[in-house]
Amino acid sequence: MDSAIFLQLIDTSLKVALGAVIAGLAGWLMLRREALVGPKSPRESRRLAILEQVSSQVGQVTHSFAKYSSLAAEYVQFGDRWPRERRAELEAISAELVTDFKQFADAEAKLLMLGEKNLERCLRIYGATIANYRKQVYVGRQDISLEQAVSLRQEVSQAREKFYELLSRKYDQLLANA
Repeated sequence: MDSAIFLQLIDTSLKVALGAVIAGLAGWLMLRREALVGPKSPRESRRLAILEQVSSQVGQVTHSFAKYSSLAAEYVQFGDRWPRERRAELEAISAELVTDFKQFADAEAKLLMLGEKNLERCLRIYGATIANYRKQVYVGRQDISLEQAVSLRQEVSQAREKFYELLSRKYDQLLANA
């Protein structure tokens, strides 16, 4: 075999091999980029967006409840010595909490729409523990101790943690499947 033909064969082989390496590297980079970007399916993207909305709505109610529970515990601690301004503030926050509870209902509806019955049930339990707290700890009630108010608050916190744990698990599953 002639050395010129042999060199051309080696040259062509190297060019083909280099092209294959570049194509393989480009394909690997594209696949990696798609995996990092997130879900491509519009359905999965929509489910993730709805779960994020639910989290935001529940977060708003949680914030309102935190304000209510801190003022209510303050009232339980001070009783009749509690300033009237703080009482008016608690009444305003109580009204805000009642208004924000509509967001709980909206979040429950979204979860049912997605077929997430366990999440919706857990959210309903969370809402019920907040409602129970409001029924037990309020201005004018003299027979409740600070320890009882704190215990009720811990029940609400546990229900919230359980809900967010389930929500987070579902969110992570959707991201993993994407």
